[in-house]
Amino acid sequence: MKYVALLSGGKDSCYNLLHCARNGHELVSAASLGPEPGKEELDSYMYQTVGQDAIELVARALEVPLYRRVISGYALEQGSEYGARNSASGITGDETEDLHALLSTVKSHHPDVEGVSVGAILSNYQRVRVEHVCRRLSLTPLCYLWQRDQGELMTEMIAAGMEAILIKVAGIGLTVKHLGNTLAQMEPTFVKLNNLYGAHICGEGGEYETLTLDCPLFKHRIVLIEVETVIHSDSDFATVAYLRIKDATLQPKSIAEPLIFHVPEVLDEAFAVVRDRVTSIEVQEDSPVKYGQPQPIQPSSHAKSNGTRSRKLDSWVAVSNVHSAMDGESGKTIEEEVTQCLAVLQGELAQYSLELSDCANINIFLSSMDFFSSVNAIYGTFFGTSPPARACVAADLPAPHRVILDCIAHSRTTERHALHVQSLSYWAPANIGPYSQAVMTDDRVFVSGQIGLIPPSLSLPSPQSLALETALSLQHVDRVTQAVSTNTGGWAGHTQLVLYWLASPSHLSAVRQGHLASESKTAPTLFLVVQSLPKNALVEKQVFLHTGCITIPDEDDGELVVHNRIPLFQQGDHPDAFHWEVSWFHDSNSSCAVICGRNGGEPHLLADALRSEPGFDSVWARTLSIRIFYLPSRESSFSALYDRLFDAPQPSATFIPCRNISCQGQDDWDHAICIITA
Repeated sequence: MKYVALLSGGKDSCYNLLHCARNGHELVSAASLGPEPGKEELDSYMYQTVGQDAIELVARALEVPLYRRVISGYALEQGSEYGARNSASGITGDETEDLHALLSTVKSHHPDVEGVSVGAILSNYQRVRVEHVCRRLSLTPLCYLWQRDQGELMTEMIAAGMEAILIKVAGIGLTVKHLGNTLAQMEPTFVKLNNLYGAHICGEGGEYETLTLDCPLFKHRIVLIEVETVIHSDSDFATVAYLRIKDATLQPKSIAEPLIFHVPEVLDEAFAVVRDRVTSIEVQEDSPVKYGQPQPIQPSSHAKSNGTRSRKLDSWVAVSNVHSAMDGESGKTIEEEVTQCLAVLQGELAQYSLELSDCANINIFLSSMDFFSSVNAIYGTFFGTSPPARACVAADLPAPHRVILDCIAHSRTTERHALHVQSLSYWAPANIGPYSQAVMTDDRVFVSGQIGLIPPSLSLPSPQSLALETALSLQHVDRVTQAVSTNTGGWAGHTQLVLYWLASPSHLSAVRQGHLASESKTAPTLFLVVQSLPKNALVEKQVFLHTGCITIPDEDDGELVVHNRIPLFQQGDHPDAFHWEVSWFHDSNSSCAVICGRNGGEPHLLADALRSEPGFDSVWARTLSIRIFYLPSRESSFSALYDRLFDAPQPSATFIPCRNISCQGQDDWDHAICIITA
C-alpha cells in the first residue's frame, strides 16, 4: 500500500521505513508535528520535538514531500485509553487531534494513501493515539518495531547502515560529551546503562533523542556543518542538553544502497518446538480423519427453549444465550438479527446499570462463517475505543438462530485495561475485527481467540499448515499476555481456562500434543470441533487468565495487602462416565472448571461426586457464567446434570452445538460444561 511516514527525524521513525519497504509498501510523503516558530522543544507526551530544525533535510533526503503542522493542543487525556468506548470521536483540544488534522491534510493531497509508518517500540500512549486517529481516517498503522527487543533492535539498526547521532540526552549516565555520537559509538554505553540502571537501550524511557543522518532509503546523506550545544539543566544525576542544528547540507549518494537488514523469524524458538511437535504427530497419523463428523440434528428441547438470562455477582455480570427476539420472522436480514441481539444484550446489561462498553468478553456463535463480514460491520458500530475481547466461530446452531452471543461484563468500579493493537507488525496480529486482543479487569484477563495469522500480512500460512497455525496461535496468546502484563505493572499470570476451537476432528491429536509441548496440564482445557473458524483457519486458541495478584487483609493489622498466588489444579474421572478439571485459589473467588460427560450415566451420582470435591467448594456458590457444549446428533443427559448441579435460580448458560468434544486426556465426549466463577 502507499503510505505516509510520521517523521521525528530519529532512528526509530527512519528504521521503520526499511521494514515498510521490505513488506512491499510504497512511501509517497512524510508528515511531522512540531513547536511553533521560535520554540525548539515542547513538553509533549506524543511527539519528539527536538531536532525539528533538521526535519526538512530528512524529508529531502528521502525525496518525498513533507507536510508539517504546529502542535496547538495539550495532553488533556493522559490515561491508557483515548476517546470514549462507545464513540469513535476524539477529544477537542488534545494534542492527538493535531495529528488528525495533519493526516487529514496529507489525505487531501494524496487520496490514495492507505498506511502510516510509526516508529513506536514500547510506548502504548503513543500507539493508542496514533491508532485512534488512523481508525477515524481509514488508515492502517505500520509499526514493525512494536514490542521488539531493544538490544536486538539497536544491533540491527547499526548493522543495517543506519547512521544516527544523539541530539538530546536526558538520562542517567548520559552527558554533554555524548551529544553527536553515533549509535555504533554509543551501543556499549547503552548496554552498560541498561545493566546498571535498567535504562532503555533504544531510549524508550526518554533517555535520549536522535537525528538520522543516513539510512539505506536516503537518496542523500545529511552533513552537519555547524551545531550548538544547549544545556537545559546541568545535573550530576542526569544532564538535560541538546544540539541545535545551525547549518547543514545534503550530499548526494552516488549509488542506491541495498536493503539488507534483519527480519524477525515468524516463530520464537519455544513455539518452533510446538510446530515441530505438531508436524511429527501429523506424519504419524495412519488416517487423515480420525473421528467421523456426526450429522447435526435438532438439539434437545432444553437447549432450544432456554432464553436469554443474566446473573450478577458482586461487580460481575454474565449474560448468556443472547439471541434475536425476531426469531421466526421471514425476510429478516443477518444485519437485523445481530442488531437485535446487541439490543437484547444492552437491555440485559441496563438492568445492572451497565453498558456494552463495560463488557470484558463477548463470544459470537454464527450459523455460518459466510455471515462474518456482515456481522462484524454491524457489531463494530456499537463500540468505540477498547472494545471487549472476543471469540467468533461458526457452529451448527438450532434453527432459526443465525447468531447467538454471550458476554461477561464488569462494573466501572475497577480500572479496566484493554490491549487493542491495530497496527501491522511482526509482534502479533492486528485485530481483524472490532475487538481487543485482551481485556484485564479485577485481575482477570480475557484473551481473544487467536488464529494462526502471520502478523505482517494478516494472512494464514500458504500452503495451509496445521503445525504452523497451531504454533502461531499459541505464540500470539503468549505475546498478548506478556504485553498486557508489561502494560499493567508486570505479573506472572496463570492460565485458568483454555479453549481450542478446531475446524476438523482429524486435527485433535496433533493440536493436543502442540498444547502439551507449550504448557503443562494445570488448567481446565477443552478441544472443541465446530463448523468453521474465521478466515477458514484450522485452529483458534482462547484463554482466561488470572494475574495471581490476590488482595487479602494482613493477619496482624488487617490492612489490605497484595500477595502473589498460584492457583491450585485438580482433575478426576469415572471410567467412561465423566471427567472434570478445576482451577481455583484459596484466597480468591476466581475459579474455572470443565466437566465432561457421556450419556447413559446417572446424573445424581455425578452431581454428588462433584459436590464432594474440594476444588469445587467455591464453584457452586460463585458460578457466574456457564457454557454447555453438546453433540446435537446424540440424545444428551446434560439437562438433568445441569439441573442437579445448580440450585435455583440457576446461573445463566449458553448452549453451543459441537461436532466433537475432547479434553486433555480423552476424546469424544457427549457434552461438556464450562464454568467461570466470580
